[in-house]
Amino acid sequence: MKRRALILGVTGQLGSYLADLLLEKDYEVFGLIRRTSTNSQGRIRHLLDRLILVVGDLTDTHSVEYAVQLARPHEVYNCAAQTHVGTSYREPVHTMAVTGIGAVHLFEAIRTHTTLSAAVRVYQASSSEMFGNSPIPQTEETPFAPRSPYACAKVFAHHMAQMYRQAYGLFIACGIHFNFESPRRGEDFVTRTITRTLGRIVAGTETQLRLGNLAPRRDWSHAKDAARAAWLMLQHPSPDDYVIASGVSHSVFELAEAACTIAGVDVQKVLVTDPTRLRPTDVLHLEGCANKARRVLGWTPTVTFQELIREMVEHDRALAVAESGCASGIKG
Repeated sequence: MKRRALILGVTGQLGSYLADLLLEKDYEVFGLIRRTSTNSQGRIRHLLDRLILVVGDLTDTHSVEYAVQLARPHEVYNCAAQTHVGTSYREPVHTMAVTGIGAVHLFEAIRTHTTLSAAVRVYQASSSEMFGNSPIPQTEETPFAPRSPYACAKVFAHHMAQMYRQAYGLFIACGIHFNFESPRRGEDFVTRTITRTLGRIVAGTETQLRLGNLAPRRDWSHAKDAARAAWLMLQHPSPDDYVIASGVSHSVFELAEAACTIAGVDVQKVLVTDPTRLRPTDVLHLEGCANKARRVLGWTPTVTFQELIREMVEHDRALAVAESGCASGIKG
């Protein structure tokens, strides 16, 4: 009999790569999706004939319960959240409702489903933003010091996951992910802002790369590696918390510089610092130590920083060319 999985946030970056991975492993995959007035299924368009999609919302208890009862999953992956840090300052209540309280709706739906609670395994996507400006390298033992509404909501969900694990015996594993990226990343995140804009600069439809704070350093890796780590957590005999990171950090400027080099663009000629893109507060340096995941799960990243940025630049250059009808080369 096929194993069944339920993915919350299946239309997002991580959820879509998890859907790819689980279908490759011959799972029956259910995905919770919100009904919206626009098409939000672009990342899973190639999988629509193989997924079982359930309309619902993580902020609605009944729809989460319905999805759990319908799927009767062996594994549940909670990738759903309001994930944009900048947006969380403008929408703190919504961010907590989705990212924080929404996770509790899921945990409760599983806890109260007596035929599932003892058997189902749950993955909760936590975030390196929870660490704030704690000293590097950050590990599973590093104290949390959240500096944004998004980070606060993630800390709440993380602690609630631990509580349900300890108080009720639920199998909930938390992946404390550092920044994972890909061509499926949303265009309002800095990595895609950089590669998408560079594609348009190469295509001749834009002339400037406008960014905010260039100093923050982040530990960037590929979302495919993050998805594989999430799956590995639920294959382990017991639930735990794991930092998932490459162990190498780069500044926003270094990322922009690397992307410009690949695109054949002079970073000094196109980069403009835009004060309107600055946040009220910024986390200065996130760099993770994933030794525990390597040792216990056998997980290691497979895509380097340079390979990741090249994939994104080439994807977004092709996208811009298709949009504009122009063509230009990528440097080797």
